[in-house]
Amino acid sequence: MQHRPCSLDVAETSGVYLLKKARITNLQNAVKQVPLIQLPQHSAAAQGAVQMRIKNSQSSGDRLSQSKSMVLQDSDLPQKPLSRHRRNQSQHGVALTVAAAFEPLVDLKGEHLNVAKISENGKKQRKNWTSMWTVLTTDELLLYKDKQETGVKTGGKTDVVQLCGAVIEWTTEKSSKKNVFQITTNTGSEYLIQADSYSTASKWHDAIRRTVDSSTKEDRGFALRKSNSSEFLPRHSSLPGHGSASPSMKQRNPVHRRSINMFGSSKLKHSASDSADKNGVKNRLKKFIIRRPSMKTLQEKGLIKDRVFGCHLLTLCEREGTTVPKFVKICLEAVEKRGLEADGIYRVSGNLATIQKLRFIVDQEEELDLDHSQWEDIHVITGALKMFFRELPEPLFPFRFFQQFVEAVKIKESKQKTQAVKKLIQQMPKPNHDTLKLLFSHLQRVLAFSRKNLMSTQGIGIVFGPTLMWPELDAGNMAVNMIYQNQIVEFILIESREIFNLDRK
Repeated sequence: MQHRPCSLDVAETSGVYLLKKARITNLQNAVKQVPLIQLPQHSAAAQGAVQMRIKNSQSSGDRLSQSKSMVLQDSDLPQKPLSRHRRNQSQHGVALTVAAAFEPLVDLKGEHLNVAKISENGKKQRKNWTSMWTVLTTDELLLYKDKQETGVKTGGKTDVVQLCGAVIEWTTEKSSKKNVFQITTNTGSEYLIQADSYSTASKWHDAIRRTVDSSTKEDRGFALRKSNSSEFLPRHSSLPGHGSASPSMKQRNPVHRRSINMFGSSKLKHSASDSADKNGVKNRLKKFIIRRPSMKTLQEKGLIKDRVFGCHLLTLCEREGTTVPKFVKICLEAVEKRGLEADGIYRVSGNLATIQKLRFIVDQEEELDLDHSQWEDIHVITGALKMFFRELPEPLFPFRFFQQFVEAVKIKESKQKTQAVKKLIQQMPKPNHDTLKLLFSHLQRVLAFSRKNLMSTQGIGIVFGPTLMWPELDAGNMAVNMIYQNQIVEFILIESREIFNLDRK
């Protein structure tokens, strides 16, 4: 009775054992059919570990199932992150990256171009054309007085034009020369660049424009500058929406990092409202800078009035509806009323502060009464009149007539010289001609009192020569030009009755 149950137990146990052994055999065959995963070369140890785990799995079905679960599919493999550090890239990739980063945008060597700086940081300057040796870099336009044969010398640069955020455009209004284009920097400085050949000017214009576009894209906009300072601020840290500085920048500025840690250790925290206020101010400031109106719009709305000093003669006369500026007329009338007998009239300088005050009142279009006691000194009025002529963008003798007057004054025969000068004056624009006629008729009356005011034709020529005419390009000898300027004014003053027909009514 007890032996039969024992035989049944043994048979049942043997069957279970055979069934388990069959399952294990099937699982082993399935494992052999699964391809091994391809691991990177640097993880050979991990690959060997997986293979050893599979080989040692014959002893137990659990280990076999664990080994099988370690076999990963290609889709389950973690993607290898792309390294952004230059040292983790191949030499070939580094070479391509460096070549692309430092590849020059232009292939231009230095060249002599005519350059005139008409504005610096928004403040207008007198236009003087100068031949400059011009060199274009990846983000700057370097201007030298002389050609640099052996490279850039320390202190050799006379001017550096920052092209990041600049605007370049062709212009015909700022100069009577041909092939002129203007560069306006993000700080408000304006440069006129000109070449005698259109192909040369076009080549430089296109190259500078590409450099401006490239440098502006890299910087993502204009640079910001501190008030009353020449130091530029990084845009990424000053405007909202930008992240913090890169780790490399933090390593370069350990002092800055220590200062941050110091504030962090002192647990100085701002509330959420303070941060929101700061971001709001930054956003409003950014919108204001982007949407700020142009100078033309402000002038049309009357917020900014057109000036008298520094305005082009033709524009000023068109605005006033006359051919002679009103300021010139009232100054000449005041001098003839109470200054013809003043010692050294036009030669003696007046108080500069008072002259500037008079200029400010005229530019603001306020009522001007030259008979007021504050303008009692007649030399202040004559000084303001000379300043008006000196600050004209184009002199009273237009640029294109300068060399023609020089050639005319060289004529030895008197009548022929007079006719040549008269013909040139008649060819001038109406405002220039009428203003010259009124001025020289006034100077004739000044000479009538020469015994009392001690002014001669030579003295007036010395005073008004450089004031009324100068060359557009200061390429020649300044001393020689000054001699011709004085001679031309002196000759016109002597022959003014014949040239302007002053005796005819």
